[in-house]
Amino acid sequence: MLERLNRAMGHIEDRLTEEIDVAELARIATTSEYHFRRLFSALAGMPLSEYVRRRRLTVAGAEVLAGQRTLLDVAVRYGYTSGEAFARAFRALHGVGPGEARRTGAALRSQPRMSFRLVVEGSTTMRYRIVEKDAFQLVGRKARVPVVHAGVNPAIAAFVRSVGQETAPRIHPLSDQEPRGIVSACADLDPSRAEGTELDYWYAVLTRTEPPEGLDSLQVPAGTWAVFENTGPFPEALQHLWRDVFTEWFPSNPYESRPGPEILRTPPSAVGDTIDAALWIPVRRTGPTGA
Repeated sequence: MLERLNRAMGHIEDRLTEEIDVAELARIATTSEYHFRRLFSALAGMPLSEYVRRRRLTVAGAEVLAGQRTLLDVAVRYGYTSGEAFARAFRALHGVGPGEARRTGAALRSQPRMSFRLVVEGSTTMRYRIVEKDAFQLVGRKARVPVVHAGVNPAIAAFVRSVGQETAPRIHPLSDQEPRGIVSACADLDPSRAEGTELDYWYAVLTRTEPPEGLDSLQVPAGTWAVFENTGPFPEALQHLWRDVFTEWFPSNPYESRPGPEILRTPPSAVGDTIDAALWIPVRRTGPTGA
């Protein structure tokens, strides 16, 4: 998998002055475009679009300093429709405008070409199982909230406080399948998972029962789920679990993520801030059946 990802990275590098087709990158990596964006973001620590932007501005910076093309020619060469748009983007990365950089020979910032390699640490064993589920509904309350990568998400915490006491007694009896009880779920995420993008956060149960009036519901089709279990401090253990799923488990197993809600079950633990969590990720098999 990592070898195929690195071939895709080479494809990006060869086309920094052209429009980059993400579907073609996914084909080179032999995965879906949805999974390619998700996997890249997890491995690189930034969205694919941001990496491409930084690489283009890094190479453009070298051309600005070389002085062999006009600034407008450099701007157009790297996909900017005007000198002003190029100057704004250039300054955002390099901290100086292209004209000043050329005049003064200013030191510029660089986004190195990225490649991926596997580092085997052997410190963690991931507990997981594969589950086939029939169609079901998420029933409860939802809110549109920003993505937060580290620490408690204040928007989610405020939302749960505002709906929990009123909603919990209404939805808990509807739970009729695994994972049982009230869960949290994330849906309709931006594939980049970039900090500040938004998602639908659900405080809900899984059920086949029609939702009572006044509650939100989401139809989820039948499919395959990978279930990961983890114990640790909240919320760090959950954030590290999601990271490890995409940086360690997916590159080593014949599955890819597919569109659908990611569901988290966190029953209470008896030890302080430690929680026992189960993370349900919608997946599809990529290897041969029976392999």
